[in-house]
Amino acid sequence: MRRSNVWNTGAYRRLGATNGKTYVIIDAHLHSSGHETTKDVLESLDRADIDFGVILAPFLTAPYSLLNRNSLRDGNRYLSKLIAGHADRLCGFAVVNPLHAEAPFDLEEAASLPGIRGLKMVPTGWYPYDDCAHRVYEVAARFNLPILFHSGIFIDGKSGRFCRPTFYEAVRDHPGLRVTLAHLGWPWCDEANAVGLIDRINGVEADASQFRFDISFGSPPAYRAETLRKALEVLGADLIQFGSDRFLPCPGEHIRSAIDDVSALFDELSVDAGARQRIMSGTAASWLGIGD
Repeated sequence: MRRSNVWNTGAYRRLGATNGKTYVIIDAHLHSSGHETTKDVLESLDRADIDFGVILAPFLTAPYSLLNRNSLRDGNRYLSKLIAGHADRLCGFAVVNPLHAEAPFDLEEAASLPGIRGLKMVPTGWYPYDDCAHRVYEVAARFNLPILFHSGIFIDGKSGRFCRPTFYEAVRDHPGLRVTLAHLGWPWCDEANAVGLIDRINGVEADASQFRFDISFGSPPAYRAETLRKALEVLGADLIQFGSDRFLPCPGEHIRSAIDDVSALFDELSVDAGARQRIMSGTAASWLGIGD
């Protein structure tokens, strides 16, 4: 085990646990492709020293596509089967596209599948404040499903104009809905910090906040230390969580490299042990509802 790379400033403390299991590292942002096996996934997590993985339904690899409603439904069913019987290590996030009129019903269907505990949404062709999105949020709130949103620019050249962090303030119309903005909204990181700060300056406890932010970095390496430093100073570690944004199937070493990159940033910024632990598992445990 190579956790000393991450926890090199102090001893572990118990952060998130369910059924007696303690989670030291939670990867809250892993993509399935539709081409992995359960054995592949678990072996990769083991080699990366990941205790718990949040796996997203496939939507970026053929035959799965955000444009094809039935393919998303198939992907949600595929994910449920992939993670079946491993609730101590894995949970699944369904994918729906609000542009499909049936998306609220598709989310209800997905919520009934074993292992599905959340939702991934990617604004492409719709804005987070659109009526079609609110209809999906209503279902997510009713089923207590946290949402992981893409936020910020896309590396594949798709327009990021739908994904600015302030657009997600529409979520506040659904009290209790817990969401995470991926990539700290890069390049709109200051805007993302402003969105997250609202609850903090109004005295809302971190675990009761509606917004969290993952450090599956969208920013190029030259920006990452500054991006994380500002987020820590404005939001605090309590609203920041680790996600590798790796695509399965992949070697565990590939996932582990994301952990090592974050560890190096922690060292550069002199992040203390408690903050490291919160980012690497505590924030996500609270978001997922698996904390103490």
